[in-house]
Amino acid sequence: MATPQTFILGTGIIGLSTAYYLSLSPSTPPSSIHLVDPSPTLFASASGFAGGFLAEDWFGAELEELGRLSFRLHRELAEQYGGREKWGYLRSSGVSYSAGKVGMGKGRRGERGEDLLRQGGRRGGVVGVSEVFNDENGPTWLKREEGDSMEVIGEEGSLAQVDPFRLCKFLLQACLSRGVQLHHPARAISLGKDMRDELSSIKILNTSTNAVSEMPCTRLLISTGAWSPQVFSTLFPGSKLKLPISSLAGHSLVVRSPRWGKQQEEKGCHAVFTTDEAGYSPEIFSRMGEEIYVAGLNSSSLSLPSLATESRIDESSIAKLKKTAQRLLGEEDIEVGRQGLCYRPVTRRGTPILARIEDEKLGGFGTSGSGDGGVFVAAGHGPWGITNSLGTGKVMSEMIEGEETSANISRLGL
Repeated sequence: MATPQTFILGTGIIGLSTAYYLSLSPSTPPSSIHLVDPSPTLFASASGFAGGFLAEDWFGAELEELGRLSFRLHRELAEQYGGREKWGYLRSSGVSYSAGKVGMGKGRRGERGEDLLRQGGRRGGVVGVSEVFNDENGPTWLKREEGDSMEVIGEEGSLAQVDPFRLCKFLLQACLSRGVQLHHPARAISLGKDMRDELSSIKILNTSTNAVSEMPCTRLLISTGAWSPQVFSTLFPGSKLKLPISSLAGHSLVVRSPRWGKQQEEKGCHAVFTTDEAGYSPEIFSRMGEEIYVAGLNSSSLSLPSLATESRIDESSIAKLKKTAQRLLGEEDIEVGRQGLCYRPVTRRGTPILARIEDEKLGGFGTSGSGDGGVFVAAGHGPWGITNSLGTGKVMSEMIEGEETSANISRLGL
């Protein structure tokens, strides 16, 4: 039988992680794996503009095994390929910070990640407070005054930090060096069947040249983030299934502070979760490269653009984030290195969809079984896309191959 041809739609961190682990499979030649992305610039949404915060055990039962698997894979990948230098992998400490009032960590023990997502994507306070920070082990770049509360959240060794943009670049280069094929900028426009009505081909439009190529395709993964529902409906117009994924837009800033440099990085990063008088919950992450990432201002009302590169930053949101950064860093004239807007894919239930879509829901398409064919979806991670990326890629590669998955994802299906 001919080698199955796998097309992965979307080259964000979920699609790349899947291609990476699938390319390690002895039964799948890397040249039979195809990455497809329509955006003129890669990593122009959540995979490039997210904070890069990693957690091992900040999840409910549905995500518990996936979270632990992914955190371990992040550590192993960094150890094997020099992640500290290449994509800023570094251990981190979690901090709950409140200015002039009782710390937020108390009374929130056991709150689940999906519950926090329903509250706007907030991640702080998922686990209980374990100790109080003092001036020696707290973030030196964070402004503190008498009456402020700052407490540890998370177990030691259970948090880390990466630069997702640089991690994506590493994963893409690793895939290409093995022979994985990249179609970019390009988009899938239709699918074809064989005489048994099984998925057999895909038409790809090169959006630079308008050239259309038809290639064999028996395994298809939709990992296009917040755009996944539109992609599925375009390729399966006869299907009544509507993927229950929407978008949560989030603005962010990357700033610099003279109190966060190479010397401080040696002691590890900090993830600070706090509140703001403007009525939102800022998240501030210090990262390798003398950067401080500021985010937390999210909105479900911003319309999803056709392409990630067509996002339009709201200047008032950026101004609000800058004001927050000035207050928390205690610096009036902060240096802004980058401002961004990304669209996180979210589900109403608060957990991602990692599943093979049943043939009956494909609107007239069938697929081969036993790892030879199938249509799959991996999207809807919300604020946990980076931390659960490698674990998702690992289990999706196993699912595509028809193998038992390395983590129990039975509660993450459609």
